[in-house]
Amino acid sequence: MSANDAALYDLVIANARVFDGGGGPEYRADIAIHGGRIAAIGAPGGLRGRSREDARGLALAPGFIDVHTHDDRAVLDDPGVFNKLSQGVTTVIAGNCGISLAPWRAGREPPAPLSLIGAQADFRFQDFAEYLDAVDAAKPAVNVAALVGHSTLRIAEVADLDRPADSAEIERMRERLRSAMQAGAFGFSSGLFYRPSRAAPNSEVIALASESGAHGGVYASHIRDEYDGVLDALDEAIDAGEAAGTPVILSHHKCAGPANWGRSVETLARIDQRRRRHWVGLDAYPYTAGSTVLDPDYVDEAIRILVSWSTSHPEQAGRDLAQIAADWNLDQKSAARRLHPAGAVYFQMREDDVRRVLAHDRTMIGSDGLPHDAHPHPRLWGAFPRVLGHYCRDEGLFHLAEAIRRMTSLSADSFGLKRRGRIAVGLAADLVLFDPATVADRASFAEPKQAAAGIHAVWVAGVCALRDGRATGERRGRALRREEERHGG
Repeated sequence: MSANDAALYDLVIANARVFDGGGGPEYRADIAIHGGRIAAIGAPGGLRGRSREDARGLALAPGFIDVHTHDDRAVLDDPGVFNKLSQGVTTVIAGNCGISLAPWRAGREPPAPLSLIGAQADFRFQDFAEYLDAVDAAKPAVNVAALVGHSTLRIAEVADLDRPADSAEIERMRERLRSAMQAGAFGFSSGLFYRPSRAAPNSEVIALASESGAHGGVYASHIRDEYDGVLDALDEAIDAGEAAGTPVILSHHKCAGPANWGRSVETLARIDQRRRRHWVGLDAYPYTAGSTVLDPDYVDEAIRILVSWSTSHPEQAGRDLAQIAADWNLDQKSAARRLHPAGAVYFQMREDDVRRVLAHDRTMIGSDGLPHDAHPHPRLWGAFPRVLGHYCRDEGLFHLAEAIRRMTSLSADSFGLKRRGRIAVGLAADLVLFDPATVADRASFAEPKQAAAGIHAVWVAGVCALRDGRATGERRGRALRREEERHGG
């Protein structure tokens, strides 16, 4: 802008209660946006813009960053991504749990858990750069950062998934990962709990995590065991990151199954102990149930299981497995086999553990939603407003500035998104305006596809993508590339 119009911006969000993402106290200000970035922060009434948004009484925060998603295909097939946008999310991190849509061009139907994000035709990206270009071409409503999945690499290069990769296979996986990191991937993820990667020893993981670390990426781990062996599995993941010289992010941390309820006291103490010598972060979703494939091996008849989809019996989506089994006069394991392939919601956690994990100072918020499920877990639509409304406002688990920090700056710093996660001059104008008094999740286990209440507006790259709960049709998101993001401003 010239000196004559230096005070005239594209947009001024006026009189906002500003929560800048850093966790400090709110302040009243006008925020000016120009050219997709935050151009100025001034006293209320002091900035002029071509358009003006009166934010009086409302909270303005950096756009929320969903650090744990499986939106790899969703951002291509449904680029409006309304289930995220309607929560105030402006950036998603895909490729978690060892599952990524690239780099692998499928010559056969992908096995579970890759089947959670696509069929054979969807795995069409031999190179990671192709996938990022496809995201840009789709013009999603939110930004997309992506990790490279271990299971995807193994299926592409390991001849027998029931054994460790040999040296040649490891080198080929490293080559794929190296290329992806150079193209812009933000790191490497594993899902050692799942069959395609279960046979991999930690030496294989370390070899790949080292490649991520060499390029400034992270290692995100769906650990091998969230049940009885959770402590050993935590140590294994952190050992890998420490040996590889890369930050570790523990995915959807939980203590699963009734035998392990209450053990978050132990697990968080172990994480804190390990943090003293190596960087460790974690993410969590604000529910006592998780969701993944329906596997008869996971069925013990001790917890409630809700079927989220079934290829063989799609009419059973949204019903409890116990009810289906009773209708069919079968035990639950046999019913699960009949439903296969299928997905499920597992009510496997206890509320005190969820609260304890959410309250930990290193916990980021990630939805872990599965966007292709017929009857998804409500976290797909409700994770972020549930933290703000239920856990922050109603339960007082943390104050509002701290809740926002866990969705913004903590997430941005952990993944190297230096252009996002804070309200500061020069950073991307990805912003959410909401009412702290009314923000709430509406999605439930019975009716999961419900948009949140209390989200007034969302801007991505300075353009309004959502207003009063409705998408505007503007889609200014893009594929984020690690080297571009890590330099900030």
